[in-house]
Amino acid sequence: MNRSFLQQKSTKFTAYVLLYGLVVLGALGVANFLAKRHNKSIDTTSNKKFSLSEQTQQIVTGLKADAKITYFDKTSNFQQAKDLLDRYDALSPRLTVDYIDPDKKPQLARANAVTRYGTIFVDANGKREEAKAASEEEVSGAFIRALKGGKRTVCALTGSGEHSFDSTDRTGYAQLKELLEKNNYQTQTISLIEKPEVPKECSIVLAGGPRFDYLPPAVNALKSYVEGGGRALFLLDPPMKVGKEQVSGNDALAAVLKEWGVTLNADLVLDTSGVGQLFGFSAAVPLVATYDSHAIVRDLREVTTAFPMVRSLDVTNGAKTTVEKLFSTSAKSYATASLDKAEIEINPAKDKAGPFTLGAAGTYNTGKENLTGRFVVVGGSQWAGNSILRFNGNPDLIMNMMNWLSSDEDLISIRPKEPENRPLNMSVSQMRVVFFASVLFLPLAIVASGISVWWRRR
Repeated sequence: MNRSFLQQKSTKFTAYVLLYGLVVLGALGVANFLAKRHNKSIDTTSNKKFSLSEQTQQIVTGLKADAKITYFDKTSNFQQAKDLLDRYDALSPRLTVDYIDPDKKPQLARANAVTRYGTIFVDANGKREEAKAASEEEVSGAFIRALKGGKRTVCALTGSGEHSFDSTDRTGYAQLKELLEKNNYQTQTISLIEKPEVPKECSIVLAGGPRFDYLPPAVNALKSYVEGGGRALFLLDPPMKVGKEQVSGNDALAAVLKEWGVTLNADLVLDTSGVGQLFGFSAAVPLVATYDSHAIVRDLREVTTAFPMVRSLDVTNGAKTTVEKLFSTSAKSYATASLDKAEIEINPAKDKAGPFTLGAAGTYNTGKENLTGRFVVVGGSQWAGNSILRFNGNPDLIMNMMNWLSSDEDLISIRPKEPENRPLNMSVSQMRVVFFASVLFLPLAIVASGISVWWRRR
Protein backbone atom coordinates (compact mmCIF):
# COMPACT_ATOMS: atom_id res chain seq x y z
CA MET A 1 0.00 0.00 0.00
CA ASN A 2 2.87 2.34 0.85
CA ARG A 3 4.49 1.47 -2.44
CA SER A 4 1.33 2.22 -4.40
CA PHE A 5 0.98 5.51 -2.50
CA LEU A 6 4.48 6.56 -3.51
CA GLN A 7 3.78 5.66 -7.12
CA GLN A 8 0.66 7.79 -7.33
CA LYS A 9 0.84 10.84 -9.61
CA SER A 10 -0.40 13.17 -6.89
CA THR A 11 2.39 12.06 -4.57
CA LYS A 12 5.04 12.60 -7.22
CA PHE A 13 3.56 16.01 -8.11
CA THR A 14 3.55 17.06 -4.46
CA ALA A 15 7.17 15.95 -4.07
CA TYR A 16 8.18 17.88 -7.17
CA VAL A 17 6.44 21.00 -5.89
CA LEU A 18 8.16 20.72 -2.50
CA LEU A 19 11.53 20.10 -4.15
CA TYR A 20 11.16 23.06 -6.50
CA GLY A 21 9.97 25.20 -3.62
CA LEU A 22 13.03 24.32 -1.58
CA VAL A 23 15.28 25.08 -4.57
CA VAL A 24 13.61 28.47 -5.06
CA LEU A 25 13.83 29.31 -1.36
CA GLY A 26 17.49 28.28 -1.32
CA ALA A 27 18.26 30.39 -4.36
CA LEU A 28 16.50 33.39 -2.82
CA GLY A 29 18.41 32.89 0.42
CA VAL A 30 21.76 32.73 -1.38
CA ALA A 31 20.87 35.78 -3.47
CA ASN A 32 19.82 37.72 -0.37
CA PHE A 33 23.03 36.74 1.43
CA LEU A 34 25.19 37.81 -1.53
CA ALA A 35 23.23 41.04 -1.97
CA LYS A 36 23.79 41.91 1.69
CA ARG A 37 27.50 41.10 1.52
CA HIS A 38 28.08 42.68 -1.90
CA ASN A 39 25.88 45.74 -2.29
CA LYS A 40 26.12 46.67 -5.97
CA SER A 41 23.91 48.89 -8.07
CA ILE A 42 23.94 50.36 -11.56
CA ASP A 43 23.22 54.06 -12.07
CA THR A 44 21.86 54.74 -15.55
CA THR A 45 21.04 58.44 -15.02
CA SER A 46 22.83 60.89 -17.33
CA ASN A 47 24.62 62.78 -14.54
CA LYS A 48 25.06 59.74 -12.21
CA LYS A 49 22.58 61.21 -9.75
CA PHE A 50 22.52 58.04 -7.63
CA SER A 51 26.28 57.48 -7.57
CA LEU A 52 28.75 58.98 -5.12
CA SER A 53 31.37 61.23 -6.69
CA GLU A 54 35.00 60.28 -7.13
CA GLN A 55 35.96 62.71 -4.39
CA THR A 56 33.63 61.05 -1.89
CA GLN A 57 34.92 57.62 -2.85
CA GLN A 58 38.52 58.77 -2.35
CA ILE A 59 37.72 60.19 1.08
CA VAL A 60 35.79 57.20 2.44
CA THR A 61 37.85 54.39 0.91
CA GLY A 62 41.00 56.14 2.17
CA LEU A 63 39.91 56.10 5.81
CA LYS A 64 42.81 54.95 8.00
CA ALA A 65 40.75 54.65 11.19
CA ASP A 66 37.16 53.84 12.12
CA ALA A 67 34.57 56.51 11.36
CA LYS A 68 30.87 56.83 11.97
CA ILE A 69 27.85 58.65 10.56
CA THR A 70 24.94 59.13 12.97
CA TYR A 71 21.52 60.16 11.70
CA PHE A 72 18.89 61.40 14.16
CA ASP A 73 15.32 61.45 12.87
CA LYS A 74 11.90 59.85 13.20
CA THR A 75 11.89 56.17 12.28
CA SER A 76 9.40 56.90 9.50
CA ASN A 77 11.92 59.30 7.94
CA PHE A 78 14.96 56.98 8.01
CA GLN A 79 14.48 55.91 4.40
CA GLN A 80 14.97 59.50 3.20
CA ALA A 81 18.58 59.35 4.35
CA LYS A 82 19.26 55.62 3.90
CA ASP A 83 19.29 55.93 0.12
CA LEU A 84 22.35 58.19 0.46
CA LEU A 85 24.05 57.08 3.67
CA ASP A 86 23.94 53.36 2.82
CA ARG A 87 26.03 54.17 -0.26
CA TYR A 88 28.64 55.67 2.07
CA ASP A 89 28.43 52.59 4.30
CA ALA A 90 29.14 50.28 1.34
CA LEU A 91 32.40 52.07 0.48
CA SER A 92 34.51 51.06 3.46
CA PRO A 93 34.44 48.47 6.29
CA ARG A 94 35.88 51.19 8.55
CA LEU A 95 32.68 53.23 8.28
CA THR A 96 29.48 52.52 10.20
CA VAL A 97 26.13 54.28 9.92
CA ASP A 98 23.70 54.49 12.85
CA TYR A 99 20.05 55.57 12.58
CA ILE A 100 18.59 56.83 15.87
CA ASP A 101 15.06 57.97 16.65
CA PRO A 102 15.41 60.77 19.27
CA ASP A 103 11.83 60.14 20.44
CA LYS A 104 12.61 56.51 21.25
CA LYS A 105 16.05 57.25 22.69
CA PRO A 106 15.71 60.74 24.23
CA GLN A 107 18.67 60.31 26.57
CA LEU A 108 20.99 59.54 23.65
CA ALA A 109 19.62 62.51 21.71
CA ARG A 110 20.17 64.78 24.72
CA ALA A 111 23.73 63.49 25.19
CA ASN A 112 24.47 64.44 21.58
CA ALA A 113 22.75 67.85 21.90
CA VAL A 114 20.26 66.97 19.17
CA THR A 115 17.57 69.65 18.92
CA ARG A 116 16.02 68.95 15.52
CA TYR A 117 15.03 66.03 13.33
CA GLY A 118 17.36 65.21 10.45
CA THR A 119 20.58 65.95 12.36
CA ILE A 120 23.64 64.23 10.87
CA PHE A 121 26.98 63.87 12.65
CA VAL A 122 30.22 62.64 11.09
CA ASP A 123 32.80 61.32 13.56
CA ALA A 124 36.27 60.85 12.06
CA ASN A 125 39.87 61.49 13.05
CA GLY A 126 38.79 62.08 16.64
CA LYS A 127 36.55 65.00 15.60
CA ARG A 128 32.84 65.49 15.13
CA GLU A 129 31.36 67.62 12.36
CA GLU A 130 27.71 68.23 11.53
CA ALA A 131 26.27 67.93 8.02
CA LYS A 132 23.58 70.55 7.53
CA ALA A 133 21.49 68.36 5.22
CA ALA A 134 21.22 64.80 3.94
CA SER A 135 23.09 65.55 0.72
CA GLU A 136 26.40 64.27 -0.59
CA GLU A 137 27.83 67.76 -0.69
CA GLU A 138 27.10 68.34 3.01
CA VAL A 139 28.10 64.87 4.26
CA SER A 140 31.35 64.80 2.27
CA GLY A 141 32.08 68.35 3.42
CA ALA A 142 31.69 67.21 7.03
CA PHE A 143 34.16 64.38 6.35
CA ILE A 144 36.67 66.86 4.89
CA ARG A 145 36.37 69.19 7.88
CA ALA A 146 36.84 66.32 10.31
CA LEU A 147 39.74 64.68 8.47
CA LYS A 148 41.64 67.79 7.46
CA GLY A 149 41.18 70.00 10.47
CA GLY A 150 42.88 73.37 10.66
CA LYS A 151 41.79 76.51 8.89
CA ARG A 152 42.22 77.16 5.19
CA THR A 153 41.51 80.78 4.33
CA VAL A 154 41.13 82.28 0.86
CA CYS A 155 41.95 85.98 0.97
CA ALA A 156 40.49 87.91 -1.95
CA LEU A 157 42.28 91.11 -2.89
CA THR A 158 40.20 94.26 -2.96
CA GLY A 159 40.78 97.91 -3.81
CA SER A 160 41.66 97.60 -7.51
CA GLY A 161 38.26 96.76 -8.99
CA GLU A 162 38.33 93.01 -8.32
CA HIS A 163 35.20 90.84 -8.24
CA SER A 164 33.64 90.90 -4.79
CA PHE A 165 32.71 87.94 -2.59
CA ASP A 166 29.67 89.95 -1.50
CA SER A 167 28.39 90.79 -5.00
CA THR A 168 25.36 88.88 -6.31
CA ASP A 169 25.62 90.53 -9.75
CA ARG A 170 26.27 88.28 -12.73
CA THR A 171 30.03 88.95 -12.53
CA GLY A 172 30.23 88.87 -8.73
CA TYR A 173 31.87 86.11 -6.70
CA ALA A 174 29.10 85.44 -4.15
CA GLN A 175 28.55 81.91 -5.48
CA LEU A 176 32.30 81.27 -5.43
CA LYS A 177 32.36 82.30 -1.78
CA GLU A 178 29.51 79.89 -1.06
CA LEU A 179 31.30 77.08 -2.92
CA LEU A 180 34.53 77.68 -1.02
CA GLU A 181 32.83 77.67 2.36
CA LYS A 182 30.98 74.44 1.55
CA ASN A 183 34.38 72.88 0.88
CA ASN A 184 35.83 73.83 4.27
CA TYR A 185 37.50 77.10 3.26
CA GLN A 186 37.10 80.33 5.11
CA THR A 187 36.91 83.54 3.08
CA GLN A 188 37.91 87.13 3.73
CA THR A 189 38.98 90.20 1.80
CA ILE A 190 42.28 92.03 2.18
CA SER A 191 43.74 95.23 0.79
CA LEU A 192 47.41 95.70 0.02
CA ILE A 193 46.99 99.46 -0.38
CA GLU A 194 46.97 100.45 3.28
CA LYS A 195 49.44 97.77 4.33
CA PRO A 196 51.35 96.02 1.51
CA GLU A 197 51.72 92.73 3.33
CA VAL A 198 49.79 89.45 3.03
CA PRO A 199 48.36 88.46 6.44
CA LYS A 200 49.68 85.23 7.97
CA GLU A 201 46.22 83.69 8.20
CA CYS A 202 45.89 83.64 4.38
CA SER A 203 46.31 80.14 2.94
CA ILE A 204 45.63 81.38 -0.61
CA VAL A 205 45.56 84.87 -2.10
CA LEU A 206 43.01 85.44 -4.86
CA ALA A 207 43.50 88.22 -7.40
CA GLY A 208 40.09 88.02 -9.05
CA GLY A 209 40.00 90.22 -12.14
CA PRO A 210 41.52 93.57 -11.08
CA ARG A 211 40.45 96.37 -13.44
CA PHE A 212 43.18 98.77 -12.27
CA ASP A 213 46.93 98.43 -11.83
CA TYR A 214 48.26 97.16 -8.55
CA LEU A 215 50.63 99.68 -7.01
CA PRO A 216 54.32 98.66 -6.86
CA PRO A 217 54.23 97.97 -3.09
CA ALA A 218 51.28 95.61 -3.57
CA VAL A 219 53.03 93.80 -6.44
CA ASN A 220 56.18 93.45 -4.33
CA ALA A 221 54.08 92.05 -1.48
CA LEU A 222 52.56 89.41 -3.78
CA LYS A 223 55.98 88.56 -5.19
CA SER A 224 57.52 88.17 -1.75
CA TYR A 225 54.54 86.13 -0.58
CA VAL A 226 54.79 83.48 -3.32
CA GLU A 227 58.59 83.42 -3.36
CA GLY A 228 58.48 82.91 0.39
CA GLY A 229 56.33 79.79 0.05
CA GLY A 230 52.86 81.36 -0.27
CA ARG A 231 50.05 80.32 -2.61
CA ALA A 232 48.21 82.59 -5.06
CA LEU A 233 45.56 82.39 -7.79
CA PHE A 234 45.72 85.09 -10.47
CA LEU A 235 42.64 85.56 -12.69
CA LEU A 236 43.62 88.38 -15.05
CA ASP A 237 41.38 89.68 -17.85
CA PRO A 238 42.46 90.97 -21.28
CA PRO A 239 43.38 94.71 -21.24
CA MET A 240 40.25 95.82 -23.09
CA LYS A 241 39.22 99.45 -23.53
CA VAL A 242 35.66 99.67 -24.83
CA GLY A 243 33.71 102.81 -23.91
CA LYS A 244 33.68 103.30 -20.16
CA GLU A 245 34.67 99.70 -19.51
CA GLN A 246 38.44 99.53 -19.28
CA VAL A 247 40.81 96.93 -17.88
CA SER A 248 44.40 97.96 -17.28
CA GLY A 249 47.37 95.90 -18.38
CA ASN A 250 48.70 95.58 -14.82
CA ASP A 251 52.21 95.76 -16.27
CA ALA A 252 54.07 95.46 -12.96
CA LEU A 253 52.25 92.25 -11.99
CA ALA A 254 52.54 90.92 -15.55
CA ALA A 255 56.31 91.44 -15.36
CA VAL A 256 56.52 89.34 -12.18
CA LEU A 257 54.47 86.55 -13.74
CA LYS A 258 56.69 86.64 -16.83
CA GLU A 259 59.73 86.30 -14.58
CA TRP A 260 58.08 83.21 -13.09
CA GLY A 261 57.41 81.78 -16.56
CA VAL A 262 53.87 82.91 -17.50
CA THR A 263 53.46 85.59 -20.18
CA LEU A 264 50.08 87.32 -20.39
CA ASN A 265 49.29 88.11 -24.03
CA ALA A 266 47.35 91.28 -24.87
CA ASP A 267 44.69 89.52 -26.90
CA LEU A 268 41.18 88.11 -26.78
CA VAL A 269 40.57 84.46 -27.61
CA LEU A 270 37.53 83.68 -29.78
CA ASP A 271 36.03 80.24 -30.42
CA THR A 272 34.86 79.64 -33.99
CA SER A 273 33.94 75.96 -33.62
CA GLY A 274 30.27 76.82 -33.08
CA VAL A 275 29.95 74.37 -30.18
CA GLY A 276 29.35 77.19 -27.72
CA GLN A 277 26.19 78.17 -29.60
CA LEU A 278 24.60 74.93 -28.40
CA PHE A 279 24.77 76.40 -24.89
CA GLY A 280 23.76 79.91 -25.94
CA PHE A 281 27.34 81.26 -25.88
CA SER A 282 28.99 83.55 -28.40
CA ALA A 283 32.45 83.21 -29.90
CA ALA A 284 33.79 85.29 -27.01
CA VAL A 285 33.17 82.33 -24.65
CA PRO A 286 35.64 79.60 -25.66
CA LEU A 287 34.76 76.09 -24.49
CA VAL A 288 37.62 73.92 -23.28
CA ALA A 289 37.77 70.13 -23.43
CA THR A 290 41.54 69.71 -23.82
CA TYR A 291 43.48 69.31 -20.59
CA ASP A 292 47.07 68.47 -19.77
CA SER A 293 48.34 65.98 -17.19
CA HIS A 294 48.65 68.30 -14.18
CA ALA A 295 46.96 67.18 -10.94
CA ILE A 296 44.49 70.08 -11.19
CA VAL A 297 42.96 68.87 -14.46
CA ARG A 298 43.75 65.16 -14.74
CA ASP A 299 40.22 64.19 -13.64
CA LEU A 300 38.49 66.59 -16.05
CA ARG A 301 39.12 64.56 -19.21
CA GLU A 302 35.46 64.27 -20.21
CA VAL A 303 34.30 67.58 -18.74
CA THR A 304 33.76 70.88 -20.57
CA THR A 305 34.58 74.27 -19.06
CA ALA A 306 33.71 77.75 -20.35
CA PHE A 307 35.81 80.94 -20.26
CA PRO A 308 34.13 84.26 -21.19
CA MET A 309 36.42 87.10 -22.32
CA VAL A 310 39.74 85.33 -21.86
CA ARG A 311 43.31 86.00 -23.05
CA SER A 312 46.00 83.52 -24.05
CA LEU A 313 49.15 82.64 -22.12
CA ASP A 314 52.68 81.63 -23.10
CA VAL A 315 54.28 79.21 -20.66
CA THR A 316 57.91 78.34 -19.92
CA ASN A 317 60.01 77.49 -16.88
CA GLY A 318 61.61 80.34 -14.97
CA ALA A 319 64.95 80.51 -13.18
CA LYS A 320 63.42 79.16 -9.96
CA THR A 321 60.03 77.99 -11.18
CA THR A 322 58.54 74.95 -12.85
CA VAL A 323 55.44 75.83 -14.84
CA GLU A 324 52.95 73.52 -16.55
CA LYS A 325 50.06 74.16 -18.92
CA LEU A 326 46.63 73.28 -17.60
CA PHE A 327 44.15 73.57 -20.49
CA SER A 328 43.89 74.88 -24.03
CA THR A 329 41.28 75.87 -26.61
CA SER A 330 40.50 73.87 -29.73
CA ALA A 331 42.27 74.44 -33.03
CA LYS A 332 39.18 76.30 -34.24
CA SER A 333 39.97 79.43 -32.28
CA TYR A 334 41.61 82.77 -32.98
CA ALA A 335 43.29 85.43 -30.84
CA THR A 336 42.60 89.01 -31.84
CA ALA A 337 44.63 92.00 -30.67
CA SER A 338 41.73 94.34 -31.40
CA LEU A 339 40.67 95.15 -27.87
CA ASP A 340 39.06 98.55 -28.30
CA LYS A 341 35.98 97.69 -30.38
CA ALA A 342 32.52 96.78 -29.14
CA GLU A 343 31.91 94.54 -32.17
CA ILE A 344 34.73 92.05 -32.50
CA GLU A 345 35.39 90.57 -35.91
CA ILE A 346 37.80 87.77 -36.73
CA ASN A 347 40.35 88.40 -39.43
CA PRO A 348 42.00 85.05 -40.31
CA ALA A 349 44.65 86.89 -42.30
CA LYS A 350 45.83 88.91 -39.27
CA ASP A 351 44.61 87.08 -36.16
CA LYS A 352 46.65 84.23 -34.75
CA ALA A 353 45.11 80.76 -35.02
CA GLY A 354 44.75 78.36 -32.08
CA PRO A 355 44.97 76.28 -30.04
CA PHE A 356 45.84 78.61 -27.14
CA THR A 357 46.83 77.97 -23.54
CA LEU A 358 44.40 79.65 -21.14
CA GLY A 359 45.66 78.42 -17.77
CA ALA A 360 48.94 77.44 -16.14
CA ALA A 361 50.20 76.30 -12.74
CA GLY A 362 53.69 76.71 -11.32
CA THR A 363 55.85 76.06 -8.28
CA TYR A 364 58.57 78.35 -6.92
CA ASN A 365 61.72 76.86 -5.40
CA THR A 366 62.33 78.82 -2.22
CA GLY A 367 65.55 76.96 -1.46
CA LYS A 368 64.10 75.83 1.87
CA GLU A 369 63.18 72.25 2.67
CA ASN A 370 59.43 71.45 2.55
CA LEU A 371 58.63 75.05 1.60
CA THR A 372 57.53 75.66 -2.00
CA GLY A 373 55.56 78.55 -3.41
CA ARG A 374 52.65 77.73 -5.71
CA PHE A 375 50.71 79.86 -8.18
CA VAL A 376 47.99 79.41 -10.80
CA VAL A 377 47.33 81.88 -13.61
CA VAL A 378 44.23 82.02 -15.83
CA GLY A 379 43.78 84.59 -18.59
CA GLY A 380 40.32 85.63 -17.45
CA SER A 381 38.19 86.06 -14.34
CA GLN A 382 34.57 85.97 -15.49
CA TRP A 383 34.49 82.15 -15.66
CA ALA A 384 34.30 82.12 -11.84
CA GLY A 385 31.48 84.71 -11.74
CA ASN A 386 27.93 84.07 -10.58
CA SER A 387 26.45 83.80 -14.07
CA ILE A 388 28.64 80.92 -15.26
CA LEU A 389 30.36 79.33 -12.27
CA ARG A 390 27.84 76.49 -12.20
CA PHE A 391 28.40 75.63 -15.85
CA ASN A 392 29.50 72.02 -16.27
CA GLY A 393 33.10 71.64 -14.99
CA ASN A 394 33.77 75.23 -13.89
CA PRO A 395 33.14 74.63 -10.15
CA ASP A 396 35.31 71.49 -10.21
CA LEU A 397 38.11 73.38 -11.90
CA ILE A 398 38.16 76.31 -9.48
CA MET A 399 38.05 73.98 -6.45
CA ASN A 400 40.78 71.75 -7.91
CA MET A 401 42.93 74.85 -8.20
CA MET A 402 42.22 75.79 -4.59
CA ASN A 403 42.94 72.28 -3.32
CA TRP A 404 46.21 72.09 -5.24
CA LEU A 405 47.29 75.49 -3.99
CA SER A 406 46.55 74.47 -0.39
CA SER A 407 48.42 71.16 -0.90
CA ASP A 408 45.24 69.08 -0.59
CA GLU A 409 45.84 67.05 -3.74
CA ASP A 410 43.87 64.12 -2.32
CA LEU A 411 40.72 66.24 -2.57
CA ILE A 412 41.18 66.98 -6.27
CA SER A 413 38.39 65.16 -8.03
CA ILE A 414 34.90 65.55 -9.43
CA ARG A 415 32.66 66.92 -6.70
CA PRO A 416 29.11 65.97 -5.74
CA LYS A 417 26.70 66.85 -8.51
CA GLU A 418 23.69 69.01 -8.00
CA PRO A 419 20.31 67.60 -9.08
CA GLU A 420 19.82 68.07 -12.79
CA ASN A 421 16.56 69.53 -14.01
CA ARG A 422 15.72 68.03 -17.41
CA PRO A 423 12.18 69.10 -18.32
CA LEU A 424 10.43 67.53 -21.30
CA ASN A 425 9.51 70.29 -23.74
CA MET A 426 7.21 69.37 -26.63
CA SER A 427 5.80 71.39 -29.46
CA VAL A 428 2.07 71.55 -30.20
CA SER A 429 2.40 69.03 -33.04
CA GLN A 430 4.35 66.61 -30.82
CA MET A 431 1.73 66.90 -28.07
CA ARG A 432 -0.97 66.19 -30.66
CA VAL A 433 0.85 63.04 -31.78
CA VAL A 434 1.23 61.84 -28.17
CA PHE A 435 -2.47 62.54 -27.52
CA PHE A 436 -3.77 60.61 -30.53
CA ALA A 437 -1.31 57.76 -29.98
CA SER A 438 -2.10 57.25 -26.28
CA VAL A 439 -5.78 58.26 -26.08
CA LEU A 440 -7.09 57.00 -29.43
CA PHE A 441 -4.71 54.68 -31.26
CA LEU A 442 -3.70 52.33 -28.40
CA PRO A 443 -7.26 51.82 -27.02
CA LEU A 444 -8.63 51.26 -30.53
CA ALA A 445 -5.82 48.80 -31.27
CA ILE A 446 -6.69 46.82 -28.13
CA VAL A 447 -10.40 46.79 -29.02
CA ALA A 448 -9.61 45.72 -32.59
CA SER A 449 -7.38 42.94 -31.32
CA GLY A 450 -10.14 41.68 -29.01
CA ILE A 451 -12.71 41.73 -31.82
CA SER A 452 -10.28 39.84 -34.07
CA VAL A 453 -9.78 37.10 -31.47
CA TRP A 454 -13.52 36.86 -30.84
CA TRP A 455 -14.24 36.62 -34.55
CA ARG A 456 -11.69 33.86 -35.15
CA ARG A 457 -13.01 31.80 -32.22
CA ARG A 458 -16.59 32.28 -33.42
